[in-house]
Amino acid sequence: MLLLLLHLLLPLGSDGAQNSNTTSEGCQIIHPPWEGGIRYRGLTRDQVRAINFLPVDYEIEYVCRGDREVVGPKVRKCLSNGSWTDMDMPSRCVKRTTYTGRRAVYIGALFPMSGGWPGGQACQPAVEMALEDVNSRRDILPDYELKLIHHDSKCDPGQATKYLYELLYNDPIKIILLPGCSSVSTLVAEAARMWNLIVLSYGSSSPALSNRQRFPTFFRTHPSATLHNPTRVKLFEKWGWKKIATIQQTTEVFTSTLDDLEERVKEAGIEITFRQSFFSDPAVPVKNLKRQDARIIVGLFYETEARKVFCEVYKERLFGKKYVWFLIGWYADNWFRTPDPAINCTEQEMAEAVEGHVTTEIVMLNPENTRGISNMTSQEFVQKLTRRLGSKKAEETGGFQEAPLAYDAIWALALALNKTSGGSGIHSSGGVRLEDFNYNNQTITDQIYRAMNSSSFEGVSGHVVFDASGSRMARTLIEQLQGGKYMQIGYYDSTKDDLHWLGADKWIGGSPPADQTVVIKRFRYLSQKLFISVSVLSSLGIVLAIVCLSFNIYNSHVRYIQNSQPNLNNLTAVGCSLALAAVFPLGLDGYHIRAGHFPFVCQARLWLLGLGFSLGYGSMFTKIWWVHTVFTKKEEKKERRKTLESWKLYATVGLLVGLDIFTLVIWQIVDPLHRTIESFTKEEPKQDIDISILPQLEHCSSKKMNTWLGIFYGYKGLLLLLGIFLAYETKSVSTEKINDHRAVGMAIYNVAVLCLITAPVTMILSSQQDAAFAFASLAIVFSSYITLVVLFVPKMRRLITRGEWQSEAQDTMKTGSSTNNNEEEKSRLLEKENQELEKIIAEKEERVSELRHQLQSRQQLRSRRHPPTPPDPSGGLPCGTSEPPDRLSCDGSRVHLLYK
Repeated sequence: MLLLLLHLLLPLGSDGAQNSNTTSEGCQIIHPPWEGGIRYRGLTRDQVRAINFLPVDYEIEYVCRGDREVVGPKVRKCLSNGSWTDMDMPSRCVKRTTYTGRRAVYIGALFPMSGGWPGGQACQPAVEMALEDVNSRRDILPDYELKLIHHDSKCDPGQATKYLYELLYNDPIKIILLPGCSSVSTLVAEAARMWNLIVLSYGSSSPALSNRQRFPTFFRTHPSATLHNPTRVKLFEKWGWKKIATIQQTTEVFTSTLDDLEERVKEAGIEITFRQSFFSDPAVPVKNLKRQDARIIVGLFYETEARKVFCEVYKERLFGKKYVWFLIGWYADNWFRTPDPAINCTEQEMAEAVEGHVTTEIVMLNPENTRGISNMTSQEFVQKLTRRLGSKKAEETGGFQEAPLAYDAIWALALALNKTSGGSGIHSSGGVRLEDFNYNNQTITDQIYRAMNSSSFEGVSGHVVFDASGSRMARTLIEQLQGGKYMQIGYYDSTKDDLHWLGADKWIGGSPPADQTVVIKRFRYLSQKLFISVSVLSSLGIVLAIVCLSFNIYNSHVRYIQNSQPNLNNLTAVGCSLALAAVFPLGLDGYHIRAGHFPFVCQARLWLLGLGFSLGYGSMFTKIWWVHTVFTKKEEKKERRKTLESWKLYATVGLLVGLDIFTLVIWQIVDPLHRTIESFTKEEPKQDIDISILPQLEHCSSKKMNTWLGIFYGYKGLLLLLGIFLAYETKSVSTEKINDHRAVGMAIYNVAVLCLITAPVTMILSSQQDAAFAFASLAIVFSSYITLVVLFVPKMRRLITRGEWQSEAQDTMKTGSSTNNNEEEKSRLLEKENQELEKIIAEKEERVSELRHQLQSRQQLRSRRHPPTPPDPSGGLPCGTSEPPDRLSCDGSRVHLLYK
């Protein structure tokens, strides 16, 4: 930009400027005033002399030489109608007048030159610049001069308390207090009302400071931190995030900000899943965030603590394409590169950890290159401040971003004091004497408060206006760290709900990450090969059971079949069929049926298995129980041993089946089975994708499943154990009424062993669907096959090999099962021999009776012939000596022998 002082000694007219003619080509060029010049941007001296018109929107700036200054508009702009702005006001160069007797008005300031936020490093020079500019203005506070008394608060409330005491109790009287940090402002603002002091902060963002009851005289050019929260919520909604986590430093400003954020996200349907806080060491909270799988994390802490946090973030690998951090935007641009002895991470590690994070910050520098109350554009302010900082780099200077707010704070104060004092001059009507202010003068404080509350002007930070709580209203800037540099990606105006998106956001993974690990629920289904294989075996078993049942019914008239209690065998075949049919619902799961049908499948499993066991095993148990009951009681008579009442056997089976039905009905009424889902540990896929698989397994269960299983397994297990005992006790018993009881015993052994092993194993393996199904179904299949083969195949073989046409007598002589034919033959021979011996005994008894009769007749005849003789000393009957020696003795000893 070239400065041309054109010494064209052309005196101005009475209006102080040449009349300009309008044209469609732009605005006619204006010549400079006497003793001054005009700055024509972008034009050389020759170009200015050669042209007569300047284009629309072109700006010219008046300048004066020496000790003169411009009075009137300093900048004019070419309008679209061909006229210059403010042509009704002349621009003149007048000699600068040195005012004497200007009264000093003192400002007490606390600048944090170090500590959590060293904002005073740039804000103090900005305040000094503002004081110089305000004091040089003749139209603002012409009778007063603003002076600054400041201390370093170190952003520490304790240190600030000391300097606040010095400011209040040491002369001169301060008309206003100017703190920086939120923690310091909280202390100062709460105490200031006791001294009738207005407090104006340039760097406080704590939402707590918006409480007018607690801080009645507080204003701030820095917007409340809660102004970040609507922007954050808007970004959460834009990127589709519903779950976030937070980590904060334990201070009031961050706690209140987070409380406000929690309310806002709740209204938006977003959940804060995890909230962590720390005082000085963030190591444990960061580990907790990692443990809880936090992905979208809002961090609220000062710059020094931010370095500690991200050093721990690097150690825990809580960064990269799966994570997004939201930070406060008022850190220095290279805050993560600043050497810090409190951390043990290198600059490269810190840069890697912070890459891609998003910041939200108040728009602190007017993005439009327009001139405000200070007659400076925002860019000119930055240049001037940079020159004032000297060798310090702007990005390494704390508070550089907040410097425009500090600059505008002095202007807001100056305008409010100017309005309070009456505008221009001490004799202006309606004003008060600022030098009359003291800590007991509430009248002046109230007037300053009203003037401050109604402030509205264009500053280098934008439009300055305060809301009812004294907080600045402003837009929010959204930035993202890309390649180590902050890039603007959007603006948000919460008052209009207007998100202006620049589309410059970049993500490490190519797109915004998910707010949590995407959990894919995947059911574990039964192996179809295993299900089909077992189903085929079960189907063949059902066919075998039907064949056995048909065979037993067809040959029920055969004596051999009749002696095996065919009706009980029929029940056994039916029970095996039901048990085998239970294999099909055991293998049905969500792969085959819908969730709504699952309870019916659960009922089918339970009823088929329960009734199948009661019919199949109950029939065999009844047989073996009857054999044990009859043939193990030796004192009973033979006739009772041969008596078999069939209705008792059927009643026993019916009792077992009825007990099952009763238990199952009560179970289903009181606590019905339903579908439950068991979830397992999440599995990470081999691919590097942000998802995890949650395996799930369907079960049939009820609220008190263990209680019902205990009852069911309890009496079934007792039946199994009792069956084994009875089978062992009757292994050597032979009976014609139940000729297959030994085969029944063998079947009971197999069923009992399989059931007693399978039941606990399947309960242990319930979480392994294939193993549990294989154990349960194969136990059912094998026990059913063994029972059918052991009970029916020998009968089929016997009838096929010996013929069904055998006579009843032959069949009677040959009754018995194939497993004990020899013993049955021996039993029949012994019975036949016993019958023959009984006949011989009967004949001998008749002979003995005849002989006794003859002996009595002879004794009577002898007693008639001879007198009676003394009895024999041996006590025996008198015997004649004439009897031959081979005759029977009179004591009947041979008769007893014969009975033996």
